[in-house]
Amino acid sequence: MMRQGTIAVVLAVGFAFAGSTPGSAATPLRVQLSTDVRSTNPGVNRDSDTDAVVLHMVEGLVAYGEDARVKPLLAESVAMSEDGLTYTFKLRKGVKFHNGAGMTSADVVWSWNRYMDPKTEWRCFPEFDGRNGLKVTAIEAPDPMTVLFRIDKPNALFLNALARTDCGMTAILHKDSVKADGSWDKPVGTGPFQLDEWKRGEYIQLARFSDYANRGGKRDGYTGGKRPLVDHVRFMVVPDSSTAKAALLRGDIDIIPDVTNADAQELKSNPAIKLSVSPHMGLAGLLIQTRDPIFANAKIRQAVAAAINGDQVVAAVTEGLGKRNNSIVPTLSSYYKSPETKGWSYDPAKAKRLLTEAGYKGEPIVMLTNKRFSAMYDTAIITQAMLKAAGFNVSLEVLEWATQLDRYNKGNYQMMSFTYSARLDPAQSFEAIMGAKDKQPRKVWDNPEAQKLLERAMVVADEGERQKLFDRLHEMFIDDVPMIMLYNGLKTSASAKRAEGFESWSGSLSRVWEVRLTN
Repeated sequence: MMRQGTIAVVLAVGFAFAGSTPGSAATPLRVQLSTDVRSTNPGVNRDSDTDAVVLHMVEGLVAYGEDARVKPLLAESVAMSEDGLTYTFKLRKGVKFHNGAGMTSADVVWSWNRYMDPKTEWRCFPEFDGRNGLKVTAIEAPDPMTVLFRIDKPNALFLNALARTDCGMTAILHKDSVKADGSWDKPVGTGPFQLDEWKRGEYIQLARFSDYANRGGKRDGYTGGKRPLVDHVRFMVVPDSSTAKAALLRGDIDIIPDVTNADAQELKSNPAIKLSVSPHMGLAGLLIQTRDPIFANAKIRQAVAAAINGDQVVAAVTEGLGKRNNSIVPTLSSYYKSPETKGWSYDPAKAKRLLTEAGYKGEPIVMLTNKRFSAMYDTAIITQAMLKAAGFNVSLEVLEWATQLDRYNKGNYQMMSFTYSARLDPAQSFEAIMGAKDKQPRKVWDNPEAQKLLERAMVVADEGERQKLFDRLHEMFIDDVPMIMLYNGLKTSASAKRAEGFESWSGSLSRVWEVRLTN
């Protein structure tokens, strides 16, 4: 028997487009969302689903390409001064906002100043105010098509930080995006689609931006060719994966961005469905709150690592498609070398011995998880059983995803099954989990010595020196065990054959520009 909420979703999916047929002019391209977007404010109150939708409407000066390199997007070119302290962006001509206004350097300055106002609560404010080793000291607009950013010291990741998807790509917005009192209204950006309608809890619909200034060329990550080839895109909230799969097979949904591995096995034999599988650089594992009275003891954290058979967990969760990786350096990275392959060994006897040495006497431990993301839930179920077998008293608390995310941001947990979206440079992957918890409670690994190494990796450009820094960070991570890193993510998407041009990619988030509907 279906739950009431699932029945409501089925009705919404089944009747949302009554009277239209797939591929007709009246039918939007329909994309599943596992939950509603949190906001339309780039880099503010966000999660990965929110980023995926918002980044169809807004763009930044630079963006990641398919090869994980940062390339110009709204900028025509980027130049760095010899001392590494000044970046000069020449803006592309002819770029328009959704309200018809032409983009100039004044819009870049206005957008930046808004992001750096603490009242905006921009996710990436700490990445540019000096707390994480990078500080923008000034932004200047010497002419309408030129912008200068000045930083306090050389930093190899300045452009990478601007391009981060969890930062909303530091999107350039028109001031009409906010109301007269300065509060957020809607994104008036430069992207290939613009906001059309948001019916909370049901769908968010985007419309083609007919004046979109396409950079041209092939689709290249978040830059390159980005033509909007459909009149409307409707991101539909369908939380239940079985319901979404049934809707895809019925023709009521065109794209499921994230298909469970079990569903992928079923769908791959259907000639009307196309599967697209791509590894990405996201991180998946178990977070450990090192300030918790139990887990403050390093031996107990090491016991957790010894109690978990990572190969079995990854094989079960990914249906054999994934590969164990205990390193924060993603396996796709050019910095993933022999030292990064060395991780924890499954050793239940060692786990029990460490627990005895630590004086653990069965104190209760709660692991947080959710059912929105099946991989997180499955990881929690399997690792709970392994930890119990080693002598841990672990129970699960299943939360709504939004609640779990809030608990993560506040550092309010003992353990949790969690994933991070893809960062395309190892320094950014480490930065996602590292930092002072007093300043940023969401940070997982608070180690001053390791932080100094990371800060160095963010400054130097020499690949050999960076490799040594990442090797040492990995070694320290394995010793400290602030989390159990298990594997890098797989992006498995399913689409109807009529959604021509859709494919997953290593950047993880879904893109529906350059996608058309055919009969």
